[in-house]
Formats: sequence, C-alpha cells, structure tokens
Amino acid sequence: MGMGIDGLTSGLKTTDIINALIAAEARPQTLMKGKVVTDTALVTAMQALNTKFAALTTQAAALAKAGGLDMYQATSSSDAITAKLGSGAQATSLDLTVNKLAQAHSMVSAPMKEWPTTPAVMTFVKADGTKTEVTAETGSLDEMAYAINHSAAGISAVKVASGVDANGDPQFRLQLTAKDTGAANAFTAHQGTIAEVGAGTAVNLAGVAGSATLRTGQDAQVTLWAGTAAEQSITSASNTFAAIAPGIDITVNKLSADPVAVTVARDAGKVTAAAKELASAVNVILGSIFTQSTVTAGAGTGGTASAKGGLFTGERTVSDAKTKLFTAATAPVDGLSPATIGINTTKNGDLAFDADVFAAAYAKDPVATEKMLQTIASRVADTAKAISDPIDGALTQRVKGQESIINDLNAQIVDWDLRLANRRSSLQAVYTSLEVQMSKMQSQQSWLTAQIGSMDAANSKK
Repeated sequence: MGMGIDGLTSGLKTTDIINALIAAEARPQTLMKGKVVTDTALVTAMQALNTKFAALTTQAAALAKAGGLDMYQATSSSDAITAKLGSGAQATSLDLTVNKLAQAHSMVSAPMKEWPTTPAVMTFVKADGTKTEVTAETGSLDEMAYAINHSAAGISAVKVASGVDANGDPQFRLQLTAKDTGAANAFTAHQGTIAEVGAGTAVNLAGVAGSATLRTGQDAQVTLWAGTAAEQSITSASNTFAAIAPGIDITVNKLSADPVAVTVARDAGKVTAAAKELASAVNVILGSIFTQSTVTAGAGTGGTASAKGGLFTGERTVSDAKTKLFTAATAPVDGLSPATIGINTTKNGDLAFDADVFAAAYAKDPVATEKMLQTIASRVADTAKAISDPIDGALTQRVKGQESIINDLNAQIVDWDLRLANRRSSLQAVYTSLEVQMSKMQSQQSWLTAQIGSMDAANSKK
C-alpha cells in the first residue's frame, strides 16, 4: 500500500517500485499458498476415500462374521398360514394343521330404552375372575357406552338401534366386544356392582331374554405333526404364534383340514445380492482411485504438449491401498479363483460380478460357495481396516501427516505476512527519507543558484 510519497521531489513512482520489490520478496509465500491449496484438495479427497474404506470395513466384516450369510426365506404351502422370519432363523420344515382361529368374545344385550337400574352400574368379570366396575353418569345408553369404552375393562361398547317396542318407543342394544382376542379375555357382563356380583344378586346380561352371545373368546390353535405319535397342539391368544421355531413367527388366517408345510430355507437370492453389493463397494473405491490418479494430456504454452496428473497421481499410500484391496478381493482361496463364484477381474483393474455364475455355484455347493465368499469378505475387511483405522490406518496416518504440513505452511504464511509488512514499512521509510533529502538538496541548489546570480549581477555593474 502507498503513503502518497510518489514523485514529491524525485518524480519516481515510488509506490510501484515498492510493490514490485515486495512482490519479488513474496514469491516464496506465493508458492506456499499454492501448495496449501493443492494439499488441502488432496487431504479432502483422501478423507473421502478413507470414509469409503471405513464403510467397506463394516460391510465386509458383517458378511465375514459367523452367521453373516445366514440369509433365509420362509414359505407356506397354503394361504391358511403366513410365515415371517426373525433373527436366529434356521433351515427347517414344519407340518401344521390350523384347528382354531383366535376370536374376541362378543355379546349383545336385550333391547332397552335406557339402562334399567339406578345408578347405572355394570360389572365385567374376566375368565380369570378379575372384576371391573363401570358407572355411567346417567342411565343413557350413550353414557353407558362412553363409560365402558373409557374404563379399564378392556371392552368396546356401541349402542345399536333395535326398532321400537309395543308402545312405539325406540329400542337399543349394547354390543360388547373384548378389545383383545383369546380365551383369557372372555367375559360376563352384569347389571350391578362388584358387591352385588359377589352376592349373586346382579343380573347376568347374557341371561336376559333377547340377549345373545355372538362369539365366545377363544385362542388360536394349531397342531404339529397331526396323526403321528408326536402330535402336539399349541395355542395362542392371538392369531400370531411367535417363535414357533427359532427365528420364525406364523400367523394363521383360516382353518385347514390338511397339514400346511411351513419351510425355512436358505435364500440364494439374498446371498447373491450380498456378494454383488460387496463387489460393487470394492469397485467404487477402485474406480475412485483410478479416476483421481489418471494423467490427462493438454496443451502447454507455445503449442507444446503438457500432462496434468490427478490428485492421487504419485500418491504411494493411495496406490498401495488400491493394490492391497484388489489383491484381497481377487487372490485365490484354497487354490481356487474367485472367478469360480462369479467375482472376475477386468483389464481396467476392477471387478465384474457375474450373478448367474454365483447362483450356479451356490446351487451346486452352497457351503463351499459361502466359505469362499466369507474368506474374501474377511480379507477385504482386514485390508480396509488396516487402511482406514482411525488410530493407525495407513491412509489415516497419511491424512494426519498432510494436515500437519498444511498447518505448518499456514503458520509460515502468517509469518511472511508480518515480514513483508515490516519490509514495506522499511522501504517506505527509505524512499520517504530519499525524497526529503532530495528536497533539501534542491533547496540548497536553489539558494546557491540565487547567490551566484547575485554575484554575477554585482560584477556586471563594475
């Protein structure tokens, strides 16, 4: 920056001269700034690559662990039963007959205009003897239904129109239904309090003329191995039987006269998809390194050819990581090439997965195919972890080292800013002093010129 001293006496463009000198002295700083930009771009790219390696570590390790390829599917030979897989499923086949479906206990009262007693009290008694007393604010059947629905009885109530009586008065019924299915949720409904039920003086609604039990609460029931010496019946309060075998739940939908076969078998499609996803994840990393290591041709100055490297060009750590990952995925297993299960190498240095070859190998020998895939996954996981481990991973260490260099360069750049600012001040002081001295000399020259002129004038008069 200038101080307004340009050409005060000398006519020199002092600011331009100082700027040129500072620019020359700042060249090392300019080079450092350029290196910071380049190195920061490299660190960003390596961090992104490290994240991919870390994700691959997790993915591959999940496949390599014991049970990592325990992928099953459940099928049923009839729509009478729906099967659903859970954790810990094992290959099995069960023959089941559906004898009963779970249902909720339900009844309807005799026709009435309003609740017949005051106060309007009901008591529900569950199958296990649990009693719940419900009191409505008035004798209105709407009020009674509301009280029942908001009580702890576990019963839903609805008022249903039921025509008119002999006098033409509107009649209604209360339909009462257990909120949950199962025999344990069956109930009896009584007009009266808990004490009156205990004393036997409360009226059982089901015994009033015109009332009816619509459904009796019952459990679902299935029979295993029906007709054999091992025949066994199993019940459930709902239509779902949890963990009827390890890792499998079934839901019964309708009765079945004939046994239904529920089968749990290995899912070749899921295993094939897992192998494909592993190969794809490896390819993403190999492709990323290849793309950012490619040297591209371009035109230099004067029409000469030039070449520009990618961010990873010459990066030995990244190159070694690529080589190790490729080797982990493609090296033979027990003398057999991964190509035997569809994991092929290409001329571009990446992988090509053949799902048909994998499926054929799996159909022929699932145990050997899974063993090879898990061995490859284990090698890939170990390699990716050695590269991306947050403490001592090779790529992690490279990133930390590069970040240290960038921090050091930034510190030097700040020091250079101070040094150049001091140098500018020094140059400005020098040139200011020069202008002052030249101004003094000019003043002296003017004085001497004036004196000489006076002497010449005096001599000319003599």
